[in-house]
Amino acid sequence: MVTAVLIGAGARGKDTYGKWIAAHTDRARLVALAEPSEARREACAAEHRIEPGYRFSSGEELLDRPRLADACIVATQDRDHTAPALAAMAKGYQVLLEKPMAPTEEECRLMAEAAREAGVELRVCHVLRYTPFFSAIKRCLDSGAIGAVATIQLSENVGYWHFAHSFVRGNWRRARDSNPLILAKSCHDMDILAWLADSPARSVQSSGSLSFYRPEKAPPGAPERCLAGCPRSGDCPWEATRLYLHGTPLLQSYRDSPVPALRLLARAATSPLIRGRVDWREWPASVISDDPSPEARLEALRTGPYGRCVFRCDNDVVDRQTLGLSFENGVEASFCLHGFSFEEARRIRVDGSKGSLEGRFGLSGSLLVLHEHRSGRRRTLLRRADLGGHGGGDAGLMDAFFSSVEARKAGRSPAEPRTSAEVSLASHRICFAAERSRLEGRSVRLDEPKA
Repeated sequence: MVTAVLIGAGARGKDTYGKWIAAHTDRARLVALAEPSEARREACAAEHRIEPGYRFSSGEELLDRPRLADACIVATQDRDHTAPALAAMAKGYQVLLEKPMAPTEEECRLMAEAAREAGVELRVCHVLRYTPFFSAIKRCLDSGAIGAVATIQLSENVGYWHFAHSFVRGNWRRARDSNPLILAKSCHDMDILAWLADSPARSVQSSGSLSFYRPEKAPPGAPERCLAGCPRSGDCPWEATRLYLHGTPLLQSYRDSPVPALRLLARAATSPLIRGRVDWREWPASVISDDPSPEARLEALRTGPYGRCVFRCDNDVVDRQTLGLSFENGVEASFCLHGFSFEEARRIRVDGSKGSLEGRFGLSGSLLVLHEHRSGRRRTLLRRADLGGHGGGDAGLMDAFFSSVEARKAGRSPAEPRTSAEVSLASHRICFAAERSRLEGRSVRLDEPKA
């Protein structure tokens, strides 16, 4: 049995990592937590039956105590990762850290060095490595099925509603309060590109802008808030009650799902008989109010950040960005990130000397196809519904981390991890270089000294 403490009981801490622990009581137990919101703290503590003396309002309070468990999960906001992670490693905790590691390269380096010096594990939540989809791509490339990899094209198509929730209205809307978009949203993708290329990055060229979610794009007469009598509420895709009361945009995302019941649900979400009647309480509706009732959520839309018109917010992160990456082994990669997609899905193509891979990974499931040059054959390598968090990546990450901690606790050598603090540092360095490239309008080498 592995014991753990949790710092940050929000959507990821409580509703993802905490729920995995609650579902695996034969392997893991949460014994203490720190969360500034009393409502979230008490709800999480009740779910895990944590004693009152082990419920803290801050990570500092928890980490001031002698080590309470084997592992520490840090799931705070982006800019609050470094201090608890360093303190936890100094106490001897094995640490699971929500991505991104930290807002600066210096802090990321500091954490990687601290893990090495303390002899503990620091595993960053790059969950895509643990999905069946990306695992299948990696196996295919390692097998030589497409020969020598030449190019990788990856796009992260963020649903228009998801982008508005997180990066226009939400916690990641301002770089100074969280991180640049490429780090906050796509350090996952830089990690995957480096993993699949199987080589350190040499240089990056990036461009991007905030061109749409701006005040001058607002329709004539649009007020500050959706519920303040907007004349365009009837045809606005971002109208707040659609997402936060009824979940309509998210439900529509399942229209191409391989699961018949989900396709039916997607059709029902747009039916005049059903539309506006669903009481949606899951993410992202679950984060706008600690009280899940429709009345509380409606009040949150009247007064809180998530009820604002998407053109009347204080956001400053880009809404589109592209990258060109060169790796040391000659692989070239391109990456596109944007917040205007009809689907919540990544699409990837890998071309090699003997064949090509094409894949789609998103809310409607995963599909991976191999095209062989010589035979002309086309083979489906993977087709899945992928109903779990991040296409099964959340569960895969938790299983791997707790298996590693369990082995360490028993005095055994853990299995070779798919990632490490040093590997995560390398992918974060790509993000920092990409943002530097975007701001300075030039190609940036990963090994060049900083000014």
